[in-house]
Amino acid sequence: MSSDRALRVLSIAHPAVSRDAGRLRYYPLAARRDLDVHLVVPAVWQQFGRTLVADPPDDPGLSVHVLPIRLPHAGPMSWYLHFYPGLGRVLNELAPDVVHLWEEPWSIVALQAQFLKKKAALVMEVDQNILKRLPPPFEAIRKRVLRQTDHVLSRSPDATAVVRARGYDGPVTPIGYGVDQTTFHASADPVAAPPCARAFKIGYVGRLVEEKGLDDALDAMARSAAPVSLAIIGEGPHENCLRQRVSEAGLSDRVTFQGWETPAKVAAFLQNLDALVLLTRTTKTVREQFGRVIVEAQACGIPVIGSQSGAIPDVVGDGGWIVPERDPDSLARLLERLSADPAAVHAKRIAARRNVDARFTYDAVADALASAWIAADAAKKAAI
Repeated sequence: MSSDRALRVLSIAHPAVSRDAGRLRYYPLAARRDLDVHLVVPAVWQQFGRTLVADPPDDPGLSVHVLPIRLPHAGPMSWYLHFYPGLGRVLNELAPDVVHLWEEPWSIVALQAQFLKKKAALVMEVDQNILKRLPPPFEAIRKRVLRQTDHVLSRSPDATAVVRARGYDGPVTPIGYGVDQTTFHASADPVAAPPCARAFKIGYVGRLVEEKGLDDALDAMARSAAPVSLAIIGEGPHENCLRQRVSEAGLSDRVTFQGWETPAKVAAFLQNLDALVLLTRTTKTVREQFGRVIVEAQACGIPVIGSQSGAIPDVVGDGGWIVPERDPDSLARLLERLSADPAAVHAKRIAARRNVDARFTYDAVADALASAWIAADAAKKAAI
């Protein structure tokens, strides 16, 4: 980067198809005169059975390029097969100093960007935290892309270990998920401990799949002497099984289901909980990569009961409680203690908000992005 112009960055990120889900984290960078940030997002994205149309490219201080993609829903590997026919044109027009991909390194779009980037430094942002050999051609793509990568942004130590095991030996910058605190915030400052005159209310937001451990929550409720209620937002293939278990356990008057909601409605839902639960069960193919709903709940002043899977304990921090995986008895005992001790819950509400303020704001995420981009550019130019 020359001294008389800003560092030009092209960030390719399918999560930024949605302003709420992925684009807001770039907003703090608009005020930086040393950065010229451009963002490439798909015109349409399909995820968890939903079709997302890109929000308009009118973001303040951010140049957003909405481009069509090919192979948007090609079987079980659909997140990794897509590519942008117009990416070469955008790269030629912008001539960026840094190309950043919020995509996994075995994706076709990562390979595409690696071929087209010319002299730009390459920064990869990775989430995958389970080391496994990928089927052809994805393993070869991953190794090739990582050999050409100048800097990695990593969601967790486990994700770092995966790229290290596949040949990457360069610098790594940790990066979390930020939370939109204009949407996710406490309904009122928790100045006093809540009374324990009502049922302790736990909640869940996310996909309804067996690996998320909701069966453990239902078993714990059935075994606990405390009058705990459970509210669920989400959809997925395990919903019918969960509804059946609710009926069989006699919990129909204490468990509610509703489908996907807007971020504002999710925030209102979270604000009315005593605790969120995320009881992910680790399997050969599942280990919690982050758990974005954790920080959304904590930003609302709601502590989290999490399992030991993957990144959950680190993300929860002091703002909640950790229980063993697949252990309804431990969860039942915890629910009984919390139901009888509103002061302890109140203390965790305060700790939850502090955890977000210290680690998971959009400013913190933007700082991590900027530091990685600047470091990658400097190292690339120093090596020439």
